[in-house]
Amino acid sequence: MTEPQRVHEILSRHQLADGFPMVVDLARSHGSYLHDARSGEEFLDFFTCFASWPVGYAHPGLEEPAFREELALAAANNPANSDLYTTQMAEFVEAFATRVTPAEYPHHFWVAGGALAVENALKAAFDWKAHKLGVDVVDDGNALVVMHFREAFHGRSGYTLSLTNTDPTKVELFPKFDWPRISNPKLAFAGDGSLLGDPEADEARAVAEMEEAFERHAGRVAAIIIEPLQGEGGDNHFRDEFLAALRRLADEHEALLVFDEVQTGFYGSGQPWLWQTKGTAPDLVAFGKKSQICGFYSNGRIDEVESNVFRRSSRINSTWGGNLVDMVRSRRFIEIIEAERLGENVAARGVQMVEGLRELAADRDQISNVRGVGSLVAFTLDSAGLRDQVLSDLRQRRLLALPCGEATIRFRMPLVVSEDEVRLALERVAACVPSGIGA
Repeated sequence: MTEPQRVHEILSRHQLADGFPMVVDLARSHGSYLHDARSGEEFLDFFTCFASWPVGYAHPGLEEPAFREELALAAANNPANSDLYTTQMAEFVEAFATRVTPAEYPHHFWVAGGALAVENALKAAFDWKAHKLGVDVVDDGNALVVMHFREAFHGRSGYTLSLTNTDPTKVELFPKFDWPRISNPKLAFAGDGSLLGDPEADEARAVAEMEEAFERHAGRVAAIIIEPLQGEGGDNHFRDEFLAALRRLADEHEALLVFDEVQTGFYGSGQPWLWQTKGTAPDLVAFGKKSQICGFYSNGRIDEVESNVFRRSSRINSTWGGNLVDMVRSRRFIEIIEAERLGENVAARGVQMVEGLRELAADRDQISNVRGVGSLVAFTLDSAGLRDQVLSDLRQRRLLALPCGEATIRFRMPLVVSEDEVRLALERVAACVPSGIGA
């Protein structure tokens, strides 16, 4: 077996290996803790593999013999799920479609990868809009556009490159479409959680930009896409009223409203989907990460076109239609989350984390704009340099977190996180941010 001390050396000979300096010991990691095989240290994991690992490590529910046997059978095979169906797939689809997806969304598409989830949702929207207009009008679809927002991250492949505008490294030099990009009226929070600035005026400016874009691309906007909480762009929140305005505009201009919940969905907010806490229902929802399997689901609006992508064979497809191992694991996660009421747990822990950070911000003038819901919590520091230093210090104190935006630290807690673990994380943050006004 490869020695842990040689892992980075071996990888670096064959690929770019610039990730965390640790080597994860999957056998010894447990709950909210990652075990480093190199140092023997344990790290409190508020990173959770970019918000993709929901129930912690070595969860007892994942050790049950019947589940292990089913998982091993799926792993020893790799059927093309788009055309070869199994009882394991049927059990997963039934669980996801009836216990996670709201009843008003009957259509599902499965694929491997969050960017491909978004991309296929866009293809569904393009197909829908093109049939509405007629092929001659849209020139085989080439005239269609997607309306999106500044500081968005929707992926790194195909269409999504034209929508992502966070770190230029991720999109520069790749050909992109010139689609309308709208100001994002993100919220800023005071120390007591009230809103700063004039969000209504910011929203009015964004809506005016959208109206202008609808006029400029008259009849050719297939979709409006937004992350109901922008992750990589800075953990940016929006008012419920703004999402409602997007719903109105999509209806008025006959476009589909697409929510990208790849990072926020599957109980990240405490609810199955963040949009369910916002009061506005989209037409299509892209998902991935914590759900293990990626894809999108759609309401009945897409059925306004008779030969939509869910009716016409092979309009959207992939060889494996996701991955059967991920489907088996996802179904087990659904069972665990429901049985242990983990959505309720992480909702409460999110409140605890936000309140604790706000208390800390009252004594640390470098910390501002504390915000969050459920597992998705963030705060902003004075500068990118300070943010990077605090992240490094947090890792030295064995707490894993992520950067986002210009100077923000974001936490992506596991759904199983405990009250004591949140308290420990707050202590470690306090130790890494110099005392300020309260010193």
